[in-house]
Parts: sequence; structure tokens; C-alpha cells
Amino acid sequence: MGLVGGVEAGGTKFVCIIASGPDDIRREIELPTTDPAETIGRVIAFFQPQIRREGLNAIGVASFGPLDLDKNSPTFGWITTTPKAGWANTNLPGRLSEALGVPAAVDTDVNASALAEQRWGAAQGRDPVVYLTVGTGIGAGGVYEGQLMHGLIHPEAGHMRIPHDREVDPFPGCCPFHRDCFEGLASGPAIARRWGKEPESLDADHPAWELEAHYIALGIANLICCLSPRAIILGGGVMRHEGLIQRVHEEVPKILGGYIHSMQLLAHIDRYIVSPGLGKRSGVLGAVALARDLSAGQSVPPYSGSSRI
Repeated sequence: MGLVGGVEAGGTKFVCIIASGPDDIRREIELPTTDPAETIGRVIAFFQPQIRREGLNAIGVASFGPLDLDKNSPTFGWITTTPKAGWANTNLPGRLSEALGVPAAVDTDVNASALAEQRWGAAQGRDPVVYLTVGTGIGAGGVYEGQLMHGLIHPEAGHMRIPHDREVDPFPGCCPFHRDCFEGLASGPAIARRWGKEPESLDADHPAWELEAHYIALGIANLICCLSPRAIILGGGVMRHEGLIQRVHEEVPKILGGYIHSMQLLAHIDRYIVSPGLGKRSGVLGAVALARDLSAGQSVPPYSGSSRI
């Protein structure tokens, strides 16, 4: 398999990579996310000489959302109602494909992360798989029978409603759409607003972490009951806090209350709910996986040079 390009489009930064897989990374760069014209221009400037030099034949894009992933839609692949200022209704893969002259595949950053972790990371050999990221926002993606999860749109687990005991936690939530949904209660910004400090500045014994583990476990319990995955990968900046995943391991069985009888949950939860095997590169390597599949003809090219912009 030849080299392809991958782009992880995040609200804070874009990561661009040239690789054939996790063991063959040729070039990688991080760019700050500013406005669409400037950011996409910098991405194009990175890839243009590499396409000529390395002969890249596809680009994969793993993007923040929401995205329009209906292949029959005239705005397929576009970033839609994002709260990220200036980025709503942006055709990121189309602009890249048009400028670079190669087809581009696109999916959500969390779906792409799930794909990469199943193919090369912590979830190899397991299906279905869910990747849950807890950071600036909360999102989930998944692989079922080898296919990325899509439907009406794509999974939006960050906006599921979870129990909120206002006597224990009077914080109203910070989601601009739903206030106290999962993301509104447990994202990095929710922690910062609730406690008046950034998550990384909170001590390991701060009460924030017991509450955070409880909320994450509630979200995971919903995913287990609804999707029955064989592995859950927990990524994102908040999950890098030392000891948090162990707290989640302790909390999930309590919330499930013995209803789901599985030895993976009862005896081996530390192998069931795991950290990303690919570390911080799950998303960008997921973009590489999308491009590889596109190049190999395993997915329908959404854009090819002269496509709609």
C-alpha cells in the first residue's frame, strides 16, 4: 500500500500526516485552527509539494462536526452547525480535493479514531468497537461489522442526556444547545466552569474527579446497553488525568448494577475500557485509514478533483 495523506481537523489545531500506516510515517505537522481560508490554505500548502514528490493518490479527513455524511446530499462532507466560529457550512474535503487534484474521504474525528484503533491499536480483533473522546467536547464513534457507524447523521453521544442530581451537582451545564447533556456536564470546559480551574490544575484527590468518573461511567453505561460493543476506547485530553480511567473502571459496574452479565465487565474491565493504543495519533491515523480504503476502492470517493465546492 502506497503513501496517503491524512488530516485531523480539530477545533484547536489541524494535524497533517503523510504515511501508509502507524509504522510508516514520513511527515507530520500541526497547524493552529484559525479561520477556514487561512487554515485550509496552510493544509494545501503542506500537501502540494508532497503530492508531487511522494505521489499521494488520496487524502483522508477526520473532522470535528457535525458533518453531513449523507452521500445523496448536495452538502455531503460539509461541516454543518458547528459552534466553532466561522466554520459552519464549510466544505473541507471538497476544497482539499479540488486544490490537490486527488480524491478525499471524510468522516468524523471519533469515527476515524475508532477505525484506526480497531485496525492498528487497542481494539484489534474486536467488533463492534466504540471510541469515546472526553476533552474540549465529548464525542463517540464506532465500527460495527467492519463499517463505520452512520445513520440519520452520525453518532452524537456527547449530547445524550444522563442523570443530573442537582443537589449533588448544582452546576447547570455548559452545552449551548442542551445545557446539562453529557458534554455539558463532563467536558473539559464543564469541569473548568464548575470548579473555576482548568482540569489539568486540579489535584488527584480533588472532588472533581469522583464526579467526572461518575458522569463518564453513566455515558459509557448507556453506550454498553445500546450498542453492546466488545471494546470501548477512552481518549481525549481529560482522560489523560492520572487515575481517572481507573475510577471509571470502578464506577461502570456499579451503574450497570449486575444487569449485563459479562466476564469482560465483571473480571476484565481494565481490558474492556482502555486507553488508545495509538495515543494522540488515533484521529490522524484514522484519516490515513480512510484514505487507504478510498485508494483501495473499499469506499466510494466523495470528491475527485473537480467536485462540488
